[in-house]
Amino acid sequence: MSAADSDPNAPETDWSDRIGVSRPLVITAARVIVTSPGRNFVTLKIETDQGVYGIGDATLNGRELSVVAYLNEHICPLLIGRDARRIEDTWQLLYRGAYWRRGPVTMRAIAAVDVALWDIKGKALGAPLHELLGGKSRDRVMVYGHANGSDIGETVDAVGRYIDLGYQAIRAQTGVPGLVNAYGVGRGELHYEPADASLPTETVWDTRRYLAHVPKLFERLRDTYGPEPRLLHDGHHRMTPLEAAQLGKSLEPFDLFWLEDVTPAENQEAFRLIRQHTTTPLAVGEVFNTIWDCKDLIQEQLIDYIRATIVGAGGLTHLRRIADFASVWGVRTGCHGATDLSPVTMGTALHFDAWVPNFGIQEYMRHTPETDEVFPHDYRFEAGFMIPGERPGHGVDIDETLAARFPYVPRQLPVARLTDGTMWNW
Repeated sequence: MSAADSDPNAPETDWSDRIGVSRPLVITAARVIVTSPGRNFVTLKIETDQGVYGIGDATLNGRELSVVAYLNEHICPLLIGRDARRIEDTWQLLYRGAYWRRGPVTMRAIAAVDVALWDIKGKALGAPLHELLGGKSRDRVMVYGHANGSDIGETVDAVGRYIDLGYQAIRAQTGVPGLVNAYGVGRGELHYEPADASLPTETVWDTRRYLAHVPKLFERLRDTYGPEPRLLHDGHHRMTPLEAAQLGKSLEPFDLFWLEDVTPAENQEAFRLIRQHTTTPLAVGEVFNTIWDCKDLIQEQLIDYIRATIVGAGGLTHLRRIADFASVWGVRTGCHGATDLSPVTMGTALHFDAWVPNFGIQEYMRHTPETDEVFPHDYRFEAGFMIPGERPGHGVDIDETLAARFPYVPRQLPVARLTDGTMWNW
């Protein structure tokens, strides 16, 4: 355990005094660490011949061990002996060098390597990641929290608690009358983990009831809290394009910050129909893996926020390209930041958010105290904003001794069926 782990006020190791930038940083080891301090996380640790190491997140919620196998069997052996400074070349090797490329498993494995190498480079240079990206575009990062309830009244109260905590933006979800286990209704006030069983839990869905109920929630929220809070809502890919258009239009009087994931985005052209019928801002992309998943959505300005995230979209190296492309078309970032991403991804995302010129907002779901202990970090929350850390690299570490106390626990995400039994999008 480092001094910074035992004493949060202790200075971080200054690798730059020992290493500089002139000598290669030869990778000598790459190890996968699986731990479950409240939920499962997959972490890649890359070590070099000069003692500096970096860590990256490879978590794929409900399919964690598939990425573990990909890393152990196919990626880690490729890394040994390579120069850790050559981040771009390594990214191209792992992407172009895999004939069967793209997809959530491959891109999460690449993201873990990419983030670990950026972490190493930051430590070697004695600089936080935002400095390596080009410096800050802002001093703090606006985030949104998740407020939910089994009914409208509970959700309204939950939004009030987030406002009291200083949040300026809040995602609001509510239970739907007649439906059990509605999406987004968590089992605690600040923590929400949907992966809940070793085999998928089956839930029931009825879009017609949902469409009739959700506008009532936002009418109550505006009547209660006025126009100031930025309000968001997640449809979780459950509507047809026309249903999504109807919801967007019905929510226009309540001035949402965004309406997220209204329909499955494999069909990017579907958003043309939605765009024609509503001015409610649209966000999508937490399940995207490459720029090709969102190229048409961005180029045709069919969305307002791109939600691709570092761990899902191949790391900092590739997410920067998505963000730069989005900036050309006036699309802003809104990175996914649920608890299925470890603090490693959150810490890295905040450096990205501090730098990216076309920043929109950052999702922020609080991790459990056990998770925060396993992954000590130097980012912090202040009155509705996150403040990125200033330690070299991404500023997040892993306490391997503590991590070993939380073994892997099989957990899968639920599935959904319509009321007639048809399998639907969860």
